[in-house]
Parts: sequence; structure tokens; C-alpha cells
Amino acid sequence: MQIHSYSTTRQRPKILLSFIFLILLLLSSCSSIVSSTANKLANNLAYTILNSDDPKTVKDGAPAYLLLMDSFLVDDKDNTDLLLSGATLYSAYASIFVEQPERAIRMSYRALNYSEQALCSIHSDLCKIREKDFSQFSQLVSQMQAQDLNAWYTFASSWITWIKANSDSMAAVAELPQATLIMEQVAKLDDAWKNGEVHLYLGVLNSLLPPALGGKPEQARKHFEQVLHYSQGKNLMAKVLFAEKYARLVFDQKLHDRLLNEVINADPYVENLTLMNVLAQTQAKELLASSSDYF
Repeated sequence: MQIHSYSTTRQRPKILLSFIFLILLLLSSCSSIVSSTANKLANNLAYTILNSDDPKTVKDGAPAYLLLMDSFLVDDKDNTDLLLSGATLYSAYASIFVEQPERAIRMSYRALNYSEQALCSIHSDLCKIREKDFSQFSQLVSQMQAQDLNAWYTFASSWITWIKANSDSMAAVAELPQATLIMEQVAKLDDAWKNGEVHLYLGVLNSLLPPALGGKPEQARKHFEQVLHYSQGKNLMAKVLFAEKYARLVFDQKLHDRLLNEVINADPYVENLTLMNVLAQTQAKELLASSSDYF
């Protein structure tokens, strides 16, 4: 038995190499299959991550898949679906899990670059859109088509993540109105986009400043309420941001504590929201613990 086991073990590397060679041969001989497989993998990966209830596993494992996405795009640079998937994954990872500022800047820029390439692959007029002056930019945004909402939304959300990572740069912050304009146009064309998630961004964007400095907290409140309406209250991160960005801004402790307690006591298992809901519950506990000190 030991001799047989040893022989089998020695053969495994050769078998593995042959298998890898066969896979590479098949992939290189049929690019359409590669593209289809990559797109399916990207979609399945996004679904798996969104529905995970273990943030640490996602944090530890996602970088390998980010590199895999990059590898798929080496020979398929104009694949819109892959570009958007890559942008979404890089943006989410940079925003949620990356603590080092320089790393967050690099990863968010990769997301922004991928999403901008996706727009360019859809319409040549949208290539290098960030270099357009505001008048040209506004005109292009006003021509947004419903079938392109995902590309525009991913571009805007990636852009906002990059701006956040570069919050010390006035030049980067100065680009926020363009990203906001896109989100407003997306909401105009489809108010319920992604179960109202577009309103989550608009809620945060309108609550960045107090009224005296040009902020629009009451407009922000309407956007947060829209997210909760379209998600039937199941988007727990919306409640956390509602409490953190709006309730704290207007010093409404009653609303603040109510929203956070609802998050803590809620069932986080909701399709495509589980990961964010688990993270939201952790943040809710931290915010609630500091409530009496803040107000």
C-alpha cells in the first residue's frame, strides 16, 4: 500500500501539468468561450460575495479574484461586462476593506479606469469623458440612455469612491459635482435603480455639508427614505448612513438611535444584501455606543 501511494503521489505533478496544459490549450483556442466563462465567473463571484455573511473571508479571499479579473481583461480589454464587474469589485473592496490610504487610492483608481473604459466601449463619444469641460460633460449626461444605466451608475459610484480615497486633494474633490450629476440623471431615468441604491449615494452626497455651508440635509433625508422604501427597509446600510450622515448632522438623537436599534435587531440575511447588512450591524453597534457622547 505504501509503494502504491508513493507511486501515485509522484505521478500527480505530471497529471496536474497535463491538465493545466489542456485547459490553457482549450482557452487559447476559443476566445468566445473564454469571454463567456469569464463573464459567468464574474457574475457568480459578485453574487457569492454579496451573499456572504463572513466579511473576513471576503476580505482575505477577494484580492485573488481581483487579480483573476485583471488577467481576463488582458486579452479582452473591450469586454464591457468584465470591465464593469472589475470596476464594481475593485471599488467595493477599496471602499470597505482597505485601510491604507495609498492602497485605497490605487485600487479605487483601477475601478475608475475600468468603468471609464466600459463607457468608452459603449459609445465612442464617452471616451475620456472626465477630460470634458462641464458644459460638454453635462450634455453627454443628459443624453444617457436607459440601456446604459449600469455602465453610468458603475462609473459614477467608482468615481465617488476614488474621490473619497483622494479626499485630501482639492482637485479630486472638485470632480464631485460631475459624479453627482450622473447619479441624479440615473435616478431621473429609473428612480428605483438597484432597489433604490442610487438614492443612497445621493443621500450621502447631500449630507456632506451642513446647511450653512451649502448642504441639503432635508433633500438627503428624502433620498435615504427612498432607499428604505424601494428595499422595503431591508437595506440596513441605508439605515446606518441615514443615522450617521443625516441624524447626526441635524442632531436628531431620537431618529439616530431608533434607526441603529432597528439595524441591530434586524435579520441580515437578504439576497444580494447579506454582506453589507452584516457590516452595517457592526457599524450600528459602534455608532450607538457613541451616541450619548455625540449628542
